[in-house]
Amino acid sequence: MLKKTIKNTSKNVAVEKMLLKHPRLVHSENMKVVSHVQRDDKDWSINTLMIRGVDVPFIFKRKKKYQNLNGSLLNLTYYPEIKMLAGIEFEIMKVVRIKVS
Repeated sequence: MLKKTIKNTSKNVAVEKMLLKHPRLVHSENMKVVSHVQRDDKDWSINTLMIRGVDVPFIFKRKKKYQNLNGSLLNLTYYPEIKMLAGIEFEIMKVVRIKVS
């Protein structure tokens, strides 16, 4: 599991409030994207990120295609989740907030 990494700056006040309100929520900063894949699912574009040093995919949805994030440094706020696929459990990270750092 990844650690919560927060610097005490005025722009992270919103993140700190979210973390206090939602105890399962995790925030990580300066994470480098190794792979970014987008696929269409009905009206949504499903984005999957692989982060350097992490073996778990980070997944988020958008109505429109998102910019290519390969090689970018990101600040991510996410929930760890378990997804069942063909009877097998997979750990994923459901991204709720993403910012390019």
